[in-house]
Amino acid sequence: MGFKRTVEDFTCEHCGTYVKGDGYTNHCPKCLWSKHLDVEPGDRAAVCGGMMEPIALEGTTPKYRIIQRCLRCKVERPIGISKGDDMRAALAIAGNR
Repeated sequence: MGFKRTVEDFTCEHCGTYVKGDGYTNHCPKCLWSKHLDVEPGDRAAVCGGMMEPIALEGTTPKYRIIQRCLRCKVERPIGISKGDDMRAALAIAGNR
């Protein structure tokens, strides 16, 4: 099964920011946290539902990726930086390592 684009708006459960989704939005652009909803991108098949903490930044400009770890099940996965993401938040993650 391939990626399924679904436009979803949401309120970030970490920082409370209202996020207007575009069908590719998979994290909060302000704090870079997300929720563990997918097994494969867009499938909404994960049963975990834990919060995904941004723990590291990898790559080089313009192809940075955020590494997130689920607080509940500990799965880690990379996600791409989006054009609307707060780069100060991304650089803060890089400074934590």
